[in-house]
Amino acid sequence: MSGVVLVTGGAGYIGSHVSKALAESGFTPVCYDTLEKGHSWAVRWGPLECGDIGDAARLEEVFARHKPRAIVHMAGYIEVGESVRQPERYLHNNATKSEVLVAAAVRHGVDAFVFSSTCAVYGMPQTEKLDETHRIAPLNPYADSKARVEATLTRAASAGLRSASLRYFNAAGADIGGEIGEAHEPETHLLPLAIDATLGLAPSLTLLGDDYPTPDGSCVRDFIHVSDLADAHLRALHWLQRAPVTGLHEQFNIGSGSGYSVRQVMTETARITAHPVPYTVGARRPGDSPRLVGNIEKSHRELSWLPKRDLDIQIEDTLRWRRKMPR
Repeated sequence: MSGVVLVTGGAGYIGSHVSKALAESGFTPVCYDTLEKGHSWAVRWGPLECGDIGDAARLEEVFARHKPRAIVHMAGYIEVGESVRQPERYLHNNATKSEVLVAAAVRHGVDAFVFSSTCAVYGMPQTEKLDETHRIAPLNPYADSKARVEATLTRAASAGLRSASLRYFNAAGADIGGEIGEAHEPETHLLPLAIDATLGLAPSLTLLGDDYPTPDGSCVRDFIHVSDLADAHLRALHWLQRAPVTGLHEQFNIGSGSGYSVRQVMTETARITAHPVPYTVGARRPGDSPRLVGNIEKSHRELSWLPKRDLDIQIEDTLRWRRKMPR
């Protein structure tokens, strides 16, 4: 299977890995990105079109030029703490602008639409492992914005759009070839922050809360290698393009199915790097759930997808990338 895939946010961390996976599978990824958060050096596997997903006229130009068969939508703001401080900015950028993109997809008869959602839509867990039937109860505006896009896609199914929302757990790691990796400014994710602290590239890691109702007081998260995450997008595209019905929206958890506390990740990072992770204890981050671990049985059953790279590999790949990444 081949064809043009429009990758919104394709110059970002996950977007660049998805673009590489698409190209290696015979697709032509067209990166559509404002470069507000992304990096032009990460766009290596197809053309770059600068634009905003909320700009209907610009989208029309890009659709007319490239005629994409599918869309992988990853453009959006991602920082939970910032979303609490600036909720309207997040809801407008992530949710309202996505409505413009979805409308363009419907208008142009796109075959398949894969959306970058989040496990944070579940809110406070009601079960040990979260499955796709868990209630939707976001604890912060970032998660709320993602839930709103899922609702938009559900409505668009009645107009014939076939879509899948991939509810990511915590993306980590880097491209095994060392070409791309995480490079947020500022960085807010645990693994790169822990490794930067061990390498002396940052003074210390801040442990955001040590009084959660978990075995060691720190948050528990499900970490998924970014390359496994990219593979899930490919499988979701193939699944949608094979779907016998016109118009549907399905949700899939994309995680490892295992939980690690922040302190456990720090211990593993120290073991692999042979250096302790210097840290201080800070306040809880507003909007954080104490535990988010996924049940991935549906993704295995429907998409024939399972993760291949465990936490140790995620740490090793992140370490390799942080030593060489552009700064």
